Amino acid sequence: MIRVSLSGSVLALSCASLLFGCSASLVSMGPPADLYNLTPKSTFHGDLPHVDAQIVVEEPQADGGLDSSRIALRTRPTELKYFAESRWTERAPKMVQTLLVESLENSERIVSVGRQSIGLRSDYNLKADLREFQAEYFSGLDNAPNVRVRINVKIVQQPRQNIIASQSFEHVVTATGTAMPRVVDAFDDALGKVLKRITEWTLVTVAGHKSAS
Repeated sequence: MIRVSLSGSVLALSCASLLFGCSASLVSMGPPADLYNLTPKSTFHGDLPHVDAQIVVEEPQADGGLDSSRIALRTRPTELKYFAESRWTERAPKMVQTLLVESLENSERIVSVGRQSIGLRSDYNLKADLREFQAEYFSGLDNAPNVRVRINVKIVQQPRQNIIASQSFEHVVTATGTAMPRVVDAFDDALGKVLKRITEWTLVTVAGHKSAS
């Protein structure tokens, strides 16, 4: 069974229905959360260009609701909630940054790629906004959700700071069941499709820009 965290509203409801013993629930640690991570892409179209450039992947920006290790869900478009007993192994934007770096590396079509924090002197920076990264239960919590991933990406030429291209990538996958591992598999599938498209678009765009310069 998937449990949903409503942040403060669940606690308030519990206190209203069970006044006696509510203070104990405030300090109870409970069982540890189940931790999940996702995987990078490793298969791409065979005709991708080789890129003689160094790319830095910056940590994606995300609003406060998605800038968390908590796994987000929506039961309606205007409300964001979280799974109560499950977490990502790190904050979602940091995890996506790592997977973007690894996916670009796995393409074996680029001289060098890394995080901003390692001090790599880049020819291009990849800036991203994590716009959607949640399971959607618009048909009710008893039904398998859709998982939606949407990332907006900009390629910025260095050191001029010129944006040479911008593109939004989105994919939706319906989970094959309601159990949490099935929901995470849908996250992995949806993000994987987006990572593949971002990687291929980045390589083709940078190669085209360099050849035209």
